[in-house]
Amino acid sequence: MARFAVGIIGTGHVGVAAAYAIFQRQLASEIVLVDKNQQRAEGEAMDLMHGQPLVGRVSVRAGEYKDLARCQVIVITAGVNQQPGESRLDLLNRNAAVFREIAEELDRHAPDAILVIATNPVDILTYVMQQLSHRPTRRVIGTGTMLDTSRFRSLLGDHYQVNPRSVHAYILGEHGDSEVPIWSGAMIGGLSIMHHVINRLRFERAPMDALFQRVRTAAFDIISRKGYTNTAIGLVIAYLVRVILEDQRGVLPVSVNPEGDYGQRDVCFSVPCVVGAHGVEYRLAPEVNAAERQGLEASAQVLRSSLQRMTIGG
Repeated sequence: MARFAVGIIGTGHVGVAAAYAIFQRQLASEIVLVDKNQQRAEGEAMDLMHGQPLVGRVSVRAGEYKDLARCQVIVITAGVNQQPGESRLDLLNRNAAVFREIAEELDRHAPDAILVIATNPVDILTYVMQQLSHRPTRRVIGTGTMLDTSRFRSLLGDHYQVNPRSVHAYILGEHGDSEVPIWSGAMIGGLSIMHHVINRLRFERAPMDALFQRVRTAAFDIISRKGYTNTAIGLVIAYLVRVILEDQRGVLPVSVNPEGDYGQRDVCFSVPCVVGAHGVEYRLAPEVNAAERQGLEASAQVLRSSLQRMTIGG
């Protein structure tokens, strides 16, 4: 096993799901859990450690920020929950304050680590962390629409009765209500689903719009049943961590500053990026049709309007 160390800040549902996925795949030889609630972090570390005989020797321990110094990748799932009567802007400002503290500690103790942001709203908080941290922005990556894209491919695979891994399609833009399905680039076996009959099925707008609606409301549908989402995003985080640690240079729809792609900047949202050991190696901006570009512009504006009203600095 490669001698990698991964830190996870926040041991709520998502942080624990990520830790479990990383542990079970033996992606690192050491996992360090950091949480305001030290006892919870200790309990989660102990629980995972008891699975070593079934998985392999992966050290899991609770720690403080200083214990993250050896980590190549640090996952941030920490954040505050919305209080009754609290506005979304107030919640964003409180989470920005949490991220301000985290950024200071990580710049002090782990300045070279790649940061993976998973706290929602992930696009807003990825941008906030890029502004607060002194590390290059390419080393601050949001999970973005990786989960939405996974849901999209899963449902398309089910629709066309093929392995979802054989479906090449993206959800781009915001990880949220304004996200954009890139139908014009969706392909199976090199064939555009918009322009070819695949498994005797033609592209029809109404069922495809209904399929995308299931993608967009997936989190709500899950939360209404179990109270939270965690397992799939845990797998997403582990996958992204693996791509970074193994320098796979995989193409993933992660949240970054588009720096002019699709005419957008000064915001973070998802575009396909080549990701490796140094973080985001470079962005890709696949061609989109006029409606999709308009959707991406609207998505960026939704995010930008929130950022403009926030208090990011100290």
